[in-house]
Amino acid sequence: MADRMQDVLKVIPKVDRILEWPEIVALCSGHDRPEVLAAIRRVLERIRNDVKNGNDATACASGRIVALITAELVNRSTSSLRGVINGTGVVVHTNLGRSPLAKEAEEAILAVASGYSNLEFDLGNGERGTRYDHVEGLICELTGAESALAVNNNAAAVMLALSSLAQDREVIVSRGELVEIGGSFRIPDVMRQSGAKLIEVGTTNRTHIRDFLTAITDATALLLKIHTSNFMIVGFTADASVAEMSALGQGTGIPVMLDAGSGCLIDLSPYGISGEPTVRHYLEAGADVVTFSGDKLLGGPQAGLIAGKRQFIEPMKRHPLLRALRMDKLTLAALEATLRLYRDERRALSAIPTLRMLTMTSEQLKRRAGTIARKLRKYLPDSVTLVTHLGESSAGGGSFPLLLLPTTLIEVRIAGWSPNHIDDALRRAAVPVVGRIHHDRFLLDARTILDRDLPALAASLRQVTTTQQAEEPV
Repeated sequence: MADRMQDVLKVIPKVDRILEWPEIVALCSGHDRPEVLAAIRRVLERIRNDVKNGNDATACASGRIVALITAELVNRSTSSLRGVINGTGVVVHTNLGRSPLAKEAEEAILAVASGYSNLEFDLGNGERGTRYDHVEGLICELTGAESALAVNNNAAAVMLALSSLAQDREVIVSRGELVEIGGSFRIPDVMRQSGAKLIEVGTTNRTHIRDFLTAITDATALLLKIHTSNFMIVGFTADASVAEMSALGQGTGIPVMLDAGSGCLIDLSPYGISGEPTVRHYLEAGADVVTFSGDKLLGGPQAGLIAGKRQFIEPMKRHPLLRALRMDKLTLAALEATLRLYRDERRALSAIPTLRMLTMTSEQLKRRAGTIARKLRKYLPDSVTLVTHLGESSAGGGSFPLLLLPTTLIEVRIAGWSPNHIDDALRRAAVPVVGRIHHDRFLLDARTILDRDLPALAASLRQVTTTQQAEEPV
């Protein structure tokens, strides 16, 4: 076996010989020579490793080597982070970048990305300004808060608030609200890093306001309520409301903080989506500080927003941790543009993709799926069949965990292909398409396919059906 491996390794062609092959000479005419050399060396290293692992059946075939080098060049010239088409039906899809931005937010990013900006410069007096002023007024206007601040995500907002309000002191939390969010990121861990001491009260399913009252000591700095955004406890349950906690806080002189999670600024109940109070509602109910995300229900860029009473927010602006958590100019530009849209509710529902997708009716989605299917059929071979079915979408992003939204799905069938084969091929297309497999069908949800996705979706479907063999992948 060892002799066989050595024999194969010896006949693997050298770099200089490969460079003389006509196919590689042609590649050099379209790529920089250093890139071609890097691709060749990477492929040869991979082949040697395959041989050492016993996978040497076609190790030295020139056709295979050329194909691997070509694929490596394509891979090296393609950005790792790139746009995909979301056909999953999950509107706020964390793995796919959460909320797509409104056109106004895209334009705002471009306006400050290509040159200088007044990020920290007061154009009125010609002196140094603060980056937080660009969004603070808007947050206050839209939520009713006295003061506001924005950092780079909601976990950072929670950590900054806890560190500012309760470092080395006790924070009382219901045991049923000690959530874990994506990536095994847990509220107790955030609290520990902030320097606050966690005091759990109540039980997993039932916590009463009296549990908070009996836990208060001279060391208590904060009463904390956490939105259980990515799960729901049902049945024999009870929890302390924001209003109850606020009354207790006012009576004891202890501030109340709420981590609202997904950050809803518009009451969505008129559109059949209930159970998610707005940030304004929480503040009016008596919360002193509310933290929430910018890229979930709000529909903007990744951000953590903090809104509340001035006496609690202002110290956070002077906290040493803030510099480590601050937002960059591009995110600020997108956030400001998104918040401006909320000044007109109808405009926000129309212009912000997340809100538009969430509030589509089942009849609108039925028509939309039919339109998408008709447009796609014009560009696809006869081997591709598109069939519509009624189905369900989800909000995603740690919001409305039990909510299922009626939708219309487009089943993609390709003659001779299994749903898994279709799924794999479309994910690897030049413009990746991510759908879902359900009941042995590959499905695309009309809710999350954007209008601008249609040409690329047609191209990707055509690409995989014309460039790959209709057979199961090995």
